[in-house]
Amino acid sequence: MASSGNFATLNPLVKYSTGTFSNGNLTYASGSDDGYTSTIGLNFKSYCEVRVDAFNVNGGTIGFRGATDEDEYFDVVSFQENYQSGKVYHYKGSTNTAVSIANIGGTVLVGNIIMMAYDPATYKWWVGVNGTWRNSGDPANGTGFVFQGSATMFENMGSIHWGAWNGTHTHTITFNFGQDSTFGGQETAGGNADDNGFGDFKYSVPTGFLATCSGNMVLSDDIDPAQTSTDYPGKQFNVVTYTGDASTSNAVTGVGFQPDMVWIKSRGSTNLYSNAMFDSSRGRAKIVFSDSDRDEDTATSTQDLVSFDTDGFTVGSVYNSGSNINNDPIVAWCWKCAGGTTASNSSGSITSTVQANTKSGFSIITYTGTGSNATIGHGLSAKPDLIFTKRRSSNQTWGVYHSALGATKYLALNSNATAGTDSAFWNDTEPTTSLISLGTEGRVNQSSGTYVAYAWHNVEGYSKFSSYTGNGNADGTFIYTGFRPRLFVTKKIGTDNWIVIDSKRETFNAVGEKVLLWDTNDAEFDPGNVNLDFVSNGVKMRNTDGKINANGTEYVYMAWSDVPFKYNNTF
Repeated sequence: MASSGNFATLNPLVKYSTGTFSNGNLTYASGSDDGYTSTIGLNFKSYCEVRVDAFNVNGGTIGFRGATDEDEYFDVVSFQENYQSGKVYHYKGSTNTAVSIANIGGTVLVGNIIMMAYDPATYKWWVGVNGTWRNSGDPANGTGFVFQGSATMFENMGSIHWGAWNGTHTHTITFNFGQDSTFGGQETAGGNADDNGFGDFKYSVPTGFLATCSGNMVLSDDIDPAQTSTDYPGKQFNVVTYTGDASTSNAVTGVGFQPDMVWIKSRGSTNLYSNAMFDSSRGRAKIVFSDSDRDEDTATSTQDLVSFDTDGFTVGSVYNSGSNINNDPIVAWCWKCAGGTTASNSSGSITSTVQANTKSGFSIITYTGTGSNATIGHGLSAKPDLIFTKRRSSNQTWGVYHSALGATKYLALNSNATAGTDSAFWNDTEPTTSLISLGTEGRVNQSSGTYVAYAWHNVEGYSKFSSYTGNGNADGTFIYTGFRPRLFVTKKIGTDNWIVIDSKRETFNAVGEKVLLWDTNDAEFDPGNVNLDFVSNGVKMRNTDGKINANGTEYVYMAWSDVPFKYNNTF
């Protein structure tokens, strides 16, 4: 039988109050006004049990929370004396406004064991107490749920996790995600497993629902290391460092695959060169620069990036990219697409040329603008979450779409400016599973202008594009990605730089002492207080720096993985 891997626990990195974890982080004695979540996100049909060990007056609630926004959560079961009818509450925003959205009926008392089941495909939630589902619930058949959410309702939560919250008083509760049906010796064992044979639960697990453990986490077979030897995350994206030698043929190896996009930045301070972006759709000689509005450059056959190779790339003499400065330390962020194979895409009103990697959710798109509202095909199987667009034919600022901001707003990759609002960028229209909408703004769609666009969408265990809210505390915000990051980039929605940190240049936590910026040609530097940890399931802020963790400030981020959380013990 396959291994269950690690069972979820309560995540101490999310805790933001004075409570106490014990019993292997399954029991929590609350402080005042705090919340916490499970270490594993619910991207599969999940089941768990919770024992109410003690509470005092307005003791608390149990339900689910978003891992990247501590201000938004849902209470599925309330065991406060004032609300023992078991109402479902939705808390959202800095005002912590509560809206009652459902009622499960009955009471919840000390010593009760609460059962919860969640189906992410339908957003349905079931609640039971002591072996009986409320509302005549039948999770296996999809009926009798106490609450049903929606994609729109959950869009700001980043990912969904089991969790709890308490008010002005206290409670003690013990979770069982499948590892202990005795709840730390408080109950007789139940011995019930899920359909995969994983877990030890007090009550029967509904058919089709699974223990919250890494063995049950869902990854696409396309990038699952257990299913593919050629396309797992380390074969889709990697970061390499090397030293320039000013020759006409400096082979950089160790990427692990033949890259189709190579983003190079010299790290030294002697010669400041721009972030240079090469891709196999435009050809190795063509360069655009993330920190500049200048048009596309063209190198000779022995300059800058000379070739895309089976295990990396070769750089030549320096032209404009700083890709091979003598004795300079250099970093390259590398993505695999489709080996340079492009196809004409007529899905949109503008026919685009697309190179797409549907396994990793990445495509390279070239097109010619019309100056009128238009659409272009992107070649992916899901709606893009991140799009970088650059006019190649003349000087023009970048246009950036990020799904956490939506299609009414834009950022500029070559600028530290705040997010702007302008329908001329994306025509106020969200991308679809096949199309990207363009307005009339010259940065994305000037008549006869030639463009390149890079598009990515979230892929479980490999990439994540979302947002978080800083807390201005050294015990900072926790960001759940579902993997250990290889590259993490964050941008304040207000005015500040694109902060770039990777685990190749910094191999031990805390990271943040070797920062690069995508919007300037600055050398690598230590800001002094940009500290964070790369952990097995995400990022933990360890600083109060306004660039990445100002209190109450929202940031968008981009992350690509090293190892999926499902296999964090294996690699």
